[in-house]
Amino acid sequence: MDTKGMLEKAYKDYGIDEKLLKLAEQAETDLHDIFGRIENRAEIGQLKVLNAFHENRVSEADFVKTTGYGYDDGGRDRLEKVFASVFKGEDALVRAQLISGTHAISTALFANLRPGDELLSPCGKPYDTLDSIIGLNDAAGSLKDYGVSYRQVDLNDDYSFDYENIRKAINDKTALVEIQRSRGYAQRPTFSVYKIGELIRFIKSVKPDLKVMVDNCYGEFVEEMEPLEAGADIIVGSLIKNPGGGLAPIGGYIVGNADMVEKSAYRLTAPGLGKEIGANLGVNKDLFQGLFLAPQVVAGAQKGAVFAAYILDKLGFEVNPGPFDERSDIIQAVDFHSPEGLIAFCEGIQAAAPIDSFVRPEPCDMPGYDSQVIMAAGNFISGASIELSCDGPMREPYTAFFQGGLTWYHAKAGILTAVQKLFEAGIVQ
Repeated sequence: MDTKGMLEKAYKDYGIDEKLLKLAEQAETDLHDIFGRIENRAEIGQLKVLNAFHENRVSEADFVKTTGYGYDDGGRDRLEKVFASVFKGEDALVRAQLISGTHAISTALFANLRPGDELLSPCGKPYDTLDSIIGLNDAAGSLKDYGVSYRQVDLNDDYSFDYENIRKAINDKTALVEIQRSRGYAQRPTFSVYKIGELIRFIKSVKPDLKVMVDNCYGEFVEEMEPLEAGADIIVGSLIKNPGGGLAPIGGYIVGNADMVEKSAYRLTAPGLGKEIGANLGVNKDLFQGLFLAPQVVAGAQKGAVFAAYILDKLGFEVNPGPFDERSDIIQAVDFHSPEGLIAFCEGIQAAAPIDSFVRPEPCDMPGYDSQVIMAAGNFISGASIELSCDGPMREPYTAFFQGGLTWYHAKAGILTAVQKLFEAGIVQ
């Protein structure tokens, strides 16, 4: 039996229907050029990371574990220099003590806003987990509690920026603009770095000293440029998403303007201490190596998202973005318009996971969300959405947000398993 025949047998043994395998083969043929562009971007990213390692003289000594206060942690400091080089920032705060992307966003916001300031979102309501941080609900300790007001300008009906109303919204109190690159649970598309750059230039033309922060979660290494290169003052994100390469066990980053990073460090630790403390606890090697692998891992996740869009579009589901659309993050949205469809798809993603494949995901209440959410993730790092995962709120249009896959081949297997579940549930014929 030749290699192709052996591969087909392996998928059949895995439980994938022959007709679905033929659709998958057609998908890879039709997506050949798209996959090629993704690989080219990954190569650009790999060289960018490699140059940063060389410029900052990374050595084996940088992997040494530190504990306690973490004074004189040379590896931690060098990792932050590498991140600053990769993302083109003046300085960086990269810490295991930043426990999530939301924590990194919160730290940067509280650090760089003061009572009487106003926070502006020019792209509508941010991700659900920021509601408590901003003070859109009754959570204690919000920016609102500290006298920071909030204003948002919704997108136009075509999801473009409403420049006229953004101009009107900017006032003497406006101190920071927060742009969410990825879509979250919204129906809008993800913003490209080019579009973010256009928006930033407009904002600075209205108020030149106004600082702009970009929530970069899910977007790292997807495009050739990052938001700092388009004029952002600071970017934030999670290490258990794209830049951790699947190896980072925890952590977040804040990169950009040196003064804003320093203030963020004071907020994370204490005034007067800042970046000088914070032991690496032995995770440095994983953070260095995860960043080194990130461009190729992100490419695999992107290919998985494109493949999912192609297959599910052919089966009649609404997908966003489409299989041939340009992408600015690793997330693929699929509207099922029924709870049964969303649940079956998530069950398939869970069944293809390397960890806890035998578990059946069920909708449940989640902190920070206004409806029940179903989540599928059997990961080596808990909650790491650069690994194969899927989630969605149990509300119309019952959208699954699929992302991740440490390798393209695992992403492909996961998608085919999820679609197989849709067949078995009678949702598609």
